[in-house]
Amino acid sequence: MLDANLTAQLATYLQKITMPIELIGTFDDSDTARSMHDLLDEIAALSDSVSVLSDGEAERRPSFEIRRVADPSVAVTFAGIPMGHEFTSLVLALLQVGGHPSTVDAELLEQVRTLKGPYRFETYVSLTCQNCPDVVQALNLMSIINPNIDHVTIDGAAFPDEVDRRQVMAVPMVFLNGEVFDQGRMTLEQIIAKLDTSAAARAAEKIAGMDPFDVLIVGGGPAGSSAAIYSARKGLRTAVVADRFGGQLLDTMGIENLISTRYTEGPRLAAALEEGVRQHDVDIVTAQRAARLVPADNQGGLHELQLDNGASMFARSVIVSTGARWRQMNVPGEQEYANRGVAYCPHCDGPLYKGKRVAVIGGGNSGVEAAIDLAGIVDRVTLLEFADELRADDVLQTKLHSLPNVELILCAMTSEVIGDGSKVTALRYIDRSSELDHTLELDGIFVQIGLLPNTEWLDGTVELSAHNEVIIDDRGSTSVPGVFAAGDCTTVPYKQIVISMGAGSTALLSAFDYLIRTSVPVPA
Repeated sequence: MLDANLTAQLATYLQKITMPIELIGTFDDSDTARSMHDLLDEIAALSDSVSVLSDGEAERRPSFEIRRVADPSVAVTFAGIPMGHEFTSLVLALLQVGGHPSTVDAELLEQVRTLKGPYRFETYVSLTCQNCPDVVQALNLMSIINPNIDHVTIDGAAFPDEVDRRQVMAVPMVFLNGEVFDQGRMTLEQIIAKLDTSAAARAAEKIAGMDPFDVLIVGGGPAGSSAAIYSARKGLRTAVVADRFGGQLLDTMGIENLISTRYTEGPRLAAALEEGVRQHDVDIVTAQRAARLVPADNQGGLHELQLDNGASMFARSVIVSTGARWRQMNVPGEQEYANRGVAYCPHCDGPLYKGKRVAVIGGGNSGVEAAIDLAGIVDRVTLLEFADELRADDVLQTKLHSLPNVELILCAMTSEVIGDGSKVTALRYIDRSSELDHTLELDGIFVQIGLLPNTEWLDGTVELSAHNEVIIDDRGSTSVPGVFAAGDCTTVPYKQIVISMGAGSTALLSAFDYLIRTSVPVPA
């Protein structure tokens, strides 16, 4: 199961185990079970602290439990083989059940320990989903440090009947005590906040007690990370506030055009950016959304950032780097069937549609790449493009046209998503050349029609373009003195990671110039 490189890495990691663990398998006669047994044997062969048992009685077959020998209540379960993006989740589970301490903030860990429960979590994932590991790792950690919490990770592709029965049409999908808990990427802070009703109030109280900052950066993607590091190195009192650190990177797969890096993946790059910021003197506030910006009354005064939780943060300068999100079709049925057949991430949710019929909306690079990827999984892909020709790169179009199970429809205006009340069953579109109405029977729709800037909270504060992008000059300055912006939420013409990084640096240097000309910086 493991190649030489993974074997060597895993052997090194397993040296950190301080408490013996057991890998308890529950098997059947399937090929998957045999592969799972081989994987467990390979892991056990790398450490004297790991042993394998084959007498498990889990409800799902094949599956295995990682259990601490000295305290059997410390355990996590994987149903299916956690390879792909979930291999990191497996490694962390081995280490943490084996006594290696988590690096998570001690205050968060204490919040987990005080949860009363009982909580029985089930998380459905796909091994190609880059959003799933964050949720899996958070819930695994919670189950390891709190005996009132149990967690099992389920590879949806390994249990298709169960996926159909529970109508899992997007991952990660989390069930709590048999009922849907949430869907999509979640951080540990967000999970705790849903379980601990007083957590949000405590977070708001903590934020409200913060002193004013020299620089307040709103958004934790490439632009925000770059600005934060430059700001800290200037000796400025700096804070980053973000819903999730990493922004769009967390939804990005392969990255092959980042200078000096041959290949990486979005979540890996996001983790590296966060680690880089945390190495500096920067206050990081996550799981918080900006609600409104109140500009300072005069140059050198304090800007107020109001958050959704009711708290406010104050700063002498602000850098807006809130990025963008997937654009929606805005047609009847889209919201009703979101995550029930309407999806926005083919890498995450594609495996759930194995052998089914799907449509991809959008003929740019993202849409064509999605159609190519899905063609290897599903029975048939129909690509719909509004214009009379595709906009994707020629090399992608050539690959698309070579696939026998892909149909291309041009001049197609999507008009409605149709379902049976529980899931998508069809899509209606208008042929713009003939104005005829058509209906496609299908099981899933993947929307790939570009991005929208996350700037609604700025309406009426700074000047926005017709596309709701923050209008900036070549220094990153906005229409409000002391407020700067960078990255995909701005009018910068090219939305690229490397450009966002440079734009974040530019915005910070401009903010620094503004500060030294208008006010005395807060001591670091």
